[in-house]
Amino acid sequence: MTHSALSFRNATLADTDALVALVESAYRGDASKQGWTTEADMLDGRRTGADDIQACITRADSRILIAERATRDGAPELLACAHIAIENGAGYFGMFSVQPNLQGGGIGKAVITEAERIAREEWRLPAMRMTVIDIRDELIAFYERRGYRRTGIKKAFPYGDERFGIPKRDDLRFEVLEKAL
Repeated sequence: MTHSALSFRNATLADTDALVALVESAYRGDASKQGWTTEADMLDGRRTGADDIQACITRADSRILIAERATRDGAPELLACAHIAIENGAGYFGMFSVQPNLQGGGIGKAVITEAERIAREEWRLPAMRMTVIDIRDELIAFYERRGYRRTGIKKAFPYGDERFGIPKRDDLRFEVLEKAL
């Protein structure tokens, strides 16, 4: 697939169910194991829900970026998404999801590039930040190849709050990654 076939738009509330399904497929359960972003070996339960999606869409200085392409019949197909927002004077990048069977084909890189463009050009922000579970070495390496650096700032994993999943291990925590824009 050529990346020129991708189109981007901001999610609307009508996209909620499709976004929940996409995010869950990328991170949880057997479907997620087709891709390399799975968290199924470290977390059970939900990754997101309609409440999270709707909050991201409706809050100020926040959007969910959707990447899609036209199918043969011309209907749009949801391929990937990411939540971007303005937080503490920088862009925030999260809820990044690509259909598991399409991971590794460059779609994710195109989504990151578009999210960074929005933060830099539309929001005029100096940096993009994200939090990643710090034992996800392969994922952190992916972001480092895209110019992100480990800040050394660690955040506690919200054990006991099932909105973030049900941990299968007791050593989970987040690390903040950052890239100058």
